[in-house]
Amino acid sequence: MWFILMELTRPSFSPSSNCSLAFVAPLEAILFDIDGTLCDSDPIHYDAFREMLQEKFLCGLEKRMTIVMQVGFRGGVPIDEEFFVENIAGKHNEELCRVLLPDWDFERAMKFMNDKEAMFRRLASDKLGPIKGLGKLNQWVEDRGLKRGAVTNAPRSNAELLISMLGLTDFFKTVVIANECDQAKPFPDPYLKALYELEVSPKHTFVFEDSVSGIKAGVSAGMPVVGLSTRNPEKVLVEAGATFVVKDYDDPKLWTALQELVKKAEVVEVTP
Repeated sequence: MWFILMELTRPSFSPSSNCSLAFVAPLEAILFDIDGTLCDSDPIHYDAFREMLQEKFLCGLEKRMTIVMQVGFRGGVPIDEEFFVENIAGKHNEELCRVLLPDWDFERAMKFMNDKEAMFRRLASDKLGPIKGLGKLNQWVEDRGLKRGAVTNAPRSNAELLISMLGLTDFFKTVVIANECDQAKPFPDPYLKALYELEVSPKHTFVFEDSVSGIKAGVSAGMPVVGLSTRNPEKVLVEAGATFVVKDYDDPKLWTALQELVKKAEVVEVTP
């Protein structure tokens, strides 16, 4: 029902080419992706996939028999960063089953993905910190009493681990997991669900995202998206629909846009 209601009320939104967020004033909420947006976790995902796609797996043939089977992905050639960015980053695990392991049955492919996520959590446990300037931005958000949510294609166990590691458990009022929605990013469902749970309008909310699929999802949900060039080139993010792109949360471009938004909100407030 929430999806139908949001679809009926969602505004038509076209990304702007200038670095402005003033058109969402007065601001009600900000939504954040997690991987690559709150922290630069992609290198750890890359390492986990690179290792897992070369590992050996035990596949049961009968109750008392097993054989060792080489995955043999890409003929045994390890993936490189270019392959990771083009084929893996930003996608959810069910989609990756089809992209990476199309000849495997779904249950076996998902077992591989779950094992990979477990490896990611082990590797991430002591290696991750926040994107530069995140603490400053979060304080700005709290000082203004804005609502905030995290929206991710990652499994809940990963999302909760990263949010906890970054000290943001109490910061987010909702955490929306894409595989708990009808469709994951790049479809708008996860962002529409976040809007519904926070009881805010897409006309007064914007999104931070670092991936093509995430930007497309936010734009499809009727919101402007600020892209973070954590791992993807600015050109790629703008082509996906980002309103503008920043390097991190200390980027002067972002703070100029936020100051403009605040001034516009003050004007709206005093206008009879």
